[in-house]
Amino acid sequence: MSDSTPPKPHVLAVDDEEHITELVAMALGIHGFDVERVASGRAALAAIDARRPDLVLLDVMLPDLNGFEVAKRLRQNEGAGPGIPIIFLTARDSTSDKVEGLRLGVDDYITKPFSVEELVERVKAVLRRTGGTANRTHTLTYHDLALDEETRDVWRAGKFIDLTPTEYKLLHYLLANAKRVLTRDQILEAVWDYTFAGNASVLETYISYLRHKIDDVDPPLIHTVRGVGYSLRLPR
Repeated sequence: MSDSTPPKPHVLAVDDEEHITELVAMALGIHGFDVERVASGRAALAAIDARRPDLVLLDVMLPDLNGFEVAKRLRQNEGAGPGIPIIFLTARDSTSDKVEGLRLGVDDYITKPFSVEELVERVKAVLRRTGGTANRTHTLTYHDLALDEETRDVWRAGKFIDLTPTEYKLLHYLLANAKRVLTRDQILEAVWDYTFAGNASVLETYISYLRHKIDDVDPPLIHTVRGVGYSLRLPR
C-alpha cells in the first residue's frame, strides 16, 4: 500500500454475541472497512482509548457496562471535541430506549434482527453525515484533551485552553505521539529545530507552561520520564 492510499475507516463493533460481531466484520470488511471486535463495555472503552475509531457499533445489552453507560462515559471523556459517531445495535426497540440513546448523542439506532445491507448503508450514511475520517485527520484527542488542527483550538475537560504558537506546537507534537516516550532531542528538533542538548532549558520552560494550562485538572497528562524526556499519557 502506498503512502497516498487513504486509511480504511476503522469501526469498533461491541457485542457479546460473537456471531453478531463476526457478521458485522464480514459485511463491513467486504465494503472496505477495518473492523475491530470486542465483547464488553469496559473492553470497548479501552479499545477506544488505545485507537480512536471512526465509528462505534454498540450493543445496549452488555455483560458489564451497558451501551448507555458506555456512550455516556465516551461523551464525557470527549469533552468539547468532535464526538465519535455511535450506532446502537440492539434487540431493544422501545421508544424510551431510543430517546435515551438520542439524549446521549447517539447517531443512529439499528434493531436486531437486521439485514447486512441495511447495516452497511446506515454506517456509510452516518460517516457521510459526521465527516467520517475527517474527525481523525483534523482532530487529535487523548482522554479528555482535544486539539483541532484546522482551527488550532484546544480543549481539556470541555474547557477551552488558550495557547501561544510555541505552546501549541509543543502540545501538538506530544499529542500526536500520545503514550510514546519522547526524548528531549526529539522534541527540540520537532518543535524548535534544535538538535543539541544546550537548549534543554527552553523545553523545560515550555513544558512548565503547558502543565500550568493543561494539567490544572486531574489526571495529569504530561509526565517526565527521568533521564529520557517526556510522555503525554494517563498516570500509571
